[in-house]
Amino acid sequence: MTATAAMVTRLRRMVAEPDGDNGYSDLVLEEIIERYPTLDADGLSADDEDWAASYDLNAAASEVWGEKAAAQAAAFDFNADGASFARSQAYTQAMRMMRRYGARRAPGTVTLVRVTNDDDELGDG
Repeated sequence: MTATAAMVTRLRRMVAEPDGDNGYSDLVLEEIIERYPTLDADGLSADDEDWAASYDLNAAASEVWGEKAAAQAAAFDFNADGASFARSQAYTQAMRMMRRYGARRAPGTVTLVRVTNDDDELGDG
């Protein structure tokens, strides 16, 4: 299943990208959204054929803000003709937004697998 138009529209609002002029076309945003599948309302994962497409838009927004911060990383502050230009503020704000949405990501799980050595049943050798 793919990300819906409504998901793309919502992500656009979350990342302050009202259109595709900055390289974030609908297709690009769909691809980013689809990198973050979550359990659906029935608790099914994306691997299950009955899974209803459900994605973590906060994780997707965090990724986009991270990209936007990277694009601003080389910006520097300067003074010219009595005016002060603080271009680093764009980087700082993008990083804040990346952390904001990253903190709101859906919780994940990790499955631990015990690996044993054929020579040692307890796996400590």
